[in-house]
Amino acid sequence: MKNLRYTTIDGNSKGFLVILAGLGFFILLGFIAFITMEHEGHHITGMTNQVVWGMPHVFAIFLIVAASGALNVASIASAFNQQFYQPLARLSAVLALGLLAGGLAVLLLDLGRPDRLIIAITYYNFKSIFAWNIILYTGFFGVVGIYLWTMLDWQVAKFKRIAGIAAFIWRLTLTAGTGSIFGFLVARQAYDAAIMAPMFIIMSFSFGLAIYLLVLMASYNWTGRELGNAIITRLKNLLGIFIAATLFMTLIFHMQSLYATEHHGVEAFILRDGGIYTQLFWIGQIIIGSIAPLVLVYSPKFSNNRNFIALASALVIFGGMVQLYIILIAGQVFPMTLVPGYEATSTFSDGVIASYSPSQWEIMLGLGGVAISLLIVAFALKIFRLLPDSLSDQLTDPHHKD
Repeated sequence: MKNLRYTTIDGNSKGFLVILAGLGFFILLGFIAFITMEHEGHHITGMTNQVVWGMPHVFAIFLIVAASGALNVASIASAFNQQFYQPLARLSAVLALGLLAGGLAVLLLDLGRPDRLIIAITYYNFKSIFAWNIILYTGFFGVVGIYLWTMLDWQVAKFKRIAGIAAFIWRLTLTAGTGSIFGFLVARQAYDAAIMAPMFIIMSFSFGLAIYLLVLMASYNWTGRELGNAIITRLKNLLGIFIAATLFMTLIFHMQSLYATEHHGVEAFILRDGGIYTQLFWIGQIIIGSIAPLVLVYSPKFSNNRNFIALASALVIFGGMVQLYIILIAGQVFPMTLVPGYEATSTFSDGVIASYSPSQWEIMLGLGGVAISLLIVAFALKIFRLLPDSLSDQLTDPHHKD
């Protein structure tokens, strides 16, 4: 590990410029969507009075949750003093910052009045979990930024362990706060569960590591650097653990909801009677997003093939988007119980399943946020020495035999 040499990537190559152009195109699409929604109003989207958090929020929350998980590799290296992960820590921190920036950009541009953010950051209602999240999100940039500084500057390297532990605690708090947004919402039967906080933490481990694996493999493949099997195998096995843990937490969440009579209606809607939402849950989240990646990660037939490892990571990302879509959208389209224990009816869609179909503008805005995240990482790779020249097994695996 001591012989590793960190360098920047070639930012003048044709391939790098093509990547920048592609990301710039999606950012432009996101900007067009923002301007259009700002000018025309949110009536051009699929959002309504019943569904106020749409597809942009799915993208934004996924990126925010994944940001915390992407930092997990650096946390293992510093907070838990695992030397094997030290060469991977710099990219982990930068990816975390990039993902959070992209997610917050989507949230900000979907507000309708982005200038109202000034009020959110100057006046705090500490009874609101949203106010706490403003502090957690902005603090994440500061804490992780300092942590990255200790990794890049040898003069402050002695503080790296302390900064790493601080970043580890902060990111767990941030993800718990994001999950608590839903866990504390008693008005929606699909939420109102304290288990949301730890479930979001486990989800972040899975989503963030899947993105990290893809970025790591792409970075080394496209720059012609050697990436040994020891690194890939360790990260792949860790991803499998996180996938299984996310699946287990999902099972516990639905079991505790089925135990409570008040949640029987929404559970029947999601698990059996919800049409597209039921199909997304069983096919998209459970089969494609959980079981299939587990098979690819642990099956001897696929687990040693990097293409299948990349596919497993992509399926985890897809399943994560589906899972958040179900949490956000299905949780909103199911009608609220206005007066528990009584039946309340009116002419304003009470007791009716709301409809929602994401518009092109919402998807464009979300993809723009993803592109912003990746563009930040790409520029960071060009400017800072984040990647070792080689992560071959000879350098990283103490048990390697020539």
